Amino acid sequence: MTIAPSATATPADQGIGPLLRAWREQRRVSQLELALRADSSARHISFVETGRSRPSEEMVLRLAEHLDVPVRERNALLLAAGYAPRFPETPLDDPALDAVREGIERLIQGYEPYPALVFDAAYHVVAANRGIMMLLDGIPESLLRPPLNTMRLTLHPEGLAPRIRNLREWRGHLLEQMRRQVALRRSESLRALYEEVAAYPMPVSGTEDSLEEAESVPYFALPMRIEHEGRTLSFISSTSTFNTPMDVTVSELAIETFLPADPATAKYLHTLLP
Repeated sequence: MTIAPSATATPADQGIGPLLRAWREQRRVSQLELALRADSSARHISFVETGRSRPSEEMVLRLAEHLDVPVRERNALLLAAGYAPRFPETPLDDPALDAVREGIERLIQGYEPYPALVFDAAYHVVAANRGIMMLLDGIPESLLRPPLNTMRLTLHPEGLAPRIRNLREWRGHLLEQMRRQVALRRSESLRALYEEVAAYPMPVSGTEDSLEEAESVPYFALPMRIEHEGRTLSFISSTSTFNTPMDVTVSELAIETFLPADPATAKYLHTLLP
């Protein structure tokens, strides 16, 4: 599957004060603590939040860094303070990101036969290798129309959900992950996606592991145990992002890889995808 561009969003049209206060309260950081982190004063932070003082561009970026504000929202803070956005949002199919696309493709293809994919901030799949496509065999065409969404594919009752033997645990893990992202990114579209997939009914299936089966094999992390052609495959997932991204698009990309959790899964995948 080739990489596709992600959607753009318009930053909120608010003053810097309310936006900064909202991020600070969301991070549960006091004005004094933020001031100490940013080498400022609680008085100055208070004046910024109440509109009595306009922070410098450098101060906006420094405060955003110490509040762990996502790159997209840092642009919104800059605009609200009267400055130009610092971070571009380059379409993923732009020639300027050729190195990123090619690197991602090499990475996930090099991970074969194990599954790996790349998704954006909305959990839209922008690249996937043969290991992922193998797991999607038999999924209805309606769920495979672009843009593919990893949460819909996994949790929809007609998607992978009926095949996942420890669905309750895995579903809980994914929903908690989404809740954290909703809080971090303050995205209404992401919140809408969360509400959609959280409302999916649990599929009626006799394949879910019993408690005894689930506890029979020790794992160092929660596995996804999934049926494939009469076999149960077990995977441990790991997600990575780019360090210190300077582009909104790149900052919102995540690479998820699935490591075989047992020797039988590894052996089967090497046989299936040599």
